[in-house]
Amino acid sequence: MEPVLPSRGRKGDAVARILTAATAVFSEAGFGGTRVDEIARRAGVNKATIYYHIGGKETLYGEVIRSVIGNVAEKILAGVKEDQPPEEKMKTYIRSIIMTIENNPRMAPIMMRELASGGAHFPPVVGRDIARIIGTLTDILEEGVKKGIFISTVPFILHMMVIGSLMFYRASAPVRAKLEWIPEVVKQLSAGINEEVAGEIEKLILRAISR
Repeated sequence: MEPVLPSRGRKGDAVARILTAATAVFSEAGFGGTRVDEIARRAGVNKATIYYHIGGKETLYGEVIRSVIGNVAEKILAGVKEDQPPEEKMKTYIRSIIMTIENNPRMAPIMMRELASGGAHFPPVVGRDIARIIGTLTDILEEGVKKGIFISTVPFILHMMVIGSLMFYRASAPVRAKLEWIPEVVKQLSAGINEEVAGEIEKLILRAISR
C-alpha cells in the first residue's frame, strides 16, 4: 500500500505523484542511490516539474519524511481528547503510530537507513514534528503519573520503544518468510500490522508503563 497523499487540483496531483514515487525510490535505493531522473520517470513528470514544485533531492527527501511524520503528529493531536483518561490517550498515541507505519510501509526502510547513516540526511524541519509528538506523549505520561496510573519514565525512550518494535516488525516480514527455522507461531503472524499484532503491541506497551 502506497501512502495516501493530499491532492489539490493539477498541482496537487503532480506533487502527490512525485512524493509517492520518491518514497518508493528512497526506500529501495536509499538517499545516496536515489536519482531524481528515476523519481521523475515513475511519477510521469520531467525533472523540471520536480524542481519547480518541490526542489532538489535533499528537499524532496525532507518532504517525503515530513509528509508522514507531520501526519502522525496531527493524528495524535486530533485524536487525544482532554476528557479522556490517560490510558485512552496513550492508546490513541500508540494506534496513530501503528496506523501510520502500516499505511506507509516504505517509511520503515527509509528511517532505518537514515538511522544507520547517523542521520546524515535527516531534515531539520522534521525535528519540529517529532518534538510535537514527544511533547504530547510527555503530557500524557505526566498526567498518568500524577493519577498513579503510569510509572515515571523518559518519554523519548518510550517513543523509541513503540517506533522500534513497529518498524522492525514491518521491515522483518520478508526475512520471516524466508527462514525455515522460525517457530510456527511466528510464521503465522501477518506480514503487515493487523489488528491482532496491533493489539499485542498496545497491550505490551501499556503493561510496561502501568503501575
